[in-house]
Amino acid sequence: MFHTLLVPLDGSTRAEQALSLASCIARYSGGSLLLLRVVNTTTDVRMFATEPSAMVPDATMESPLMDAVAYLAQIVTSSELRGLKLSVGIVSGTAAECILDSAREQRTDVIVMGSHGYTGTKRWIMGSVTQKVARYSPVPVLVVRENGYIPSGPYPDHTRPLRPIKVLVALDGSARAETTLVPTIHLLEALAAPAQGLLHLIQVIPLPSPGYGEYDQDRASSSAYKEKVDEAESYLSALVDHLKDMLAPDLKLTMTWSVIGASDVAESLMCVAEEGEKVAYGGYDLIAIATHGRSGLARWALGSVTERILGATKLPLFIVRSPDLKDG
Repeated sequence: MFHTLLVPLDGSTRAEQALSLASCIARYSGGSLLLLRVVNTTTDVRMFATEPSAMVPDATMESPLMDAVAYLAQIVTSSELRGLKLSVGIVSGTAAECILDSAREQRTDVIVMGSHGYTGTKRWIMGSVTQKVARYSPVPVLVVRENGYIPSGPYPDHTRPLRPIKVLVALDGSARAETTLVPTIHLLEALAAPAQGLLHLIQVIPLPSPGYGEYDQDRASSSAYKEKVDEAESYLSALVDHLKDMLAPDLKLTMTWSVIGASDVAESLMCVAEEGEKVAYGGYDLIAIATHGRSGLARWALGSVTERILGATKLPLFIVRSPDLKDG
């Protein structure tokens, strides 16, 4: 599924943290990496080369462009990129718009990028850029947190037991949210290979608004709330069975599901992802979520939840923009 992976770079080691995950996915899928650098120049620049060696500095180039060419030439020699099919691109303009335009024009399948970077004339504020890209990207976006955890497959130390890569998928009961499932399954298989990954589907049911003197347990005992929980449990159970039937026998991962109640959906998802629902089980390696959904008691506004998680979680975040679907 991931044939071409776009990795935007701003010249900082923070942005380069995305290369590790991107190279892991590309090796599994047999895909290629497009390394993109956005520059500020007085003239319009759009340079792409399927052979990195074909992009060479020229004395007539503006300084930012020469620096970008030299930078990419150095990056492609990285040991973690050895053996991969690489292409490079340099474009001038506003970072987020250039990344989105390049993703469309170069027909990339996923964008893998860091969440923070340096500021200044040569480097852009990756936090705000990442938010814009995640919001409007036509393809999934995998965001790697600055100095955050990076899943790298089973433990390489043979004295320790193999631990599966675990991905938490946030759903709200809508067809829009479900669009994240197939891309996430492909991503998990790439990250977990050759071991078996674990995919956990979770739905958070917002607790009813509190009345005077009510506690969370009182609100959770309401009949309307219990009906929503029962509905969510039936939905997730059927969805897991459907995915197993649809993807078997090639499915190389374990699927589980759970339903929880909480006052704050985004905070609860991050807590479960980073700490786990049960201490003995531990947290997850990555969160997957769509960008749109319904609002209401049982369904929440995925766009706002996604942006809150993007701004706060320590884990990699896989964001899939859902199409304009009509939910039943």
